[in-house]
Amino acid sequence: QVQLQESGPGLVKPSQTLSLTCTVSGGSFTTNYYYWSWIRQAPGKGLEWMGAIAYSGSLYDSTSLKSRTTISRDTAKNQFTLQLSSVTPEDTAVYYCTSRHYAMDCWGKGNLVTVSS
Repeated sequence: QVQLQESGPGLVKPSQTLSLTCTVSGGSFTTNYYYWSWIRQAPGKGLEWMGAIAYSGSLYDSTSLKSRTTISRDTAKNQFTLQLSSVTPEDTAVYYCTSRHYAMDCWGKGNLVTVSS
């Protein structure tokens, strides 16, 4: 069973870059047909998919966030990261890292990030 754990700051100032790391246990990034995503949920809003990196290393971007989002992985550490640049208070949300393998989804517990000066 794959387990995911987000880590990163709880507070980021406007215009800065938000950086989050997801540490994966119980699975490998390069196992076929695993997709590793970042999803967020702002207060009072629905889930928003931000992007993903596949087992092959291929990247998938959200159209609305593409210009500000960078997703990468470190296979040696079994981690993948999210960077979101030029943040505003509208980027305040709980950020989740997830995995998908065929029909099975696993989620981290989430990391609340507040954007405020």
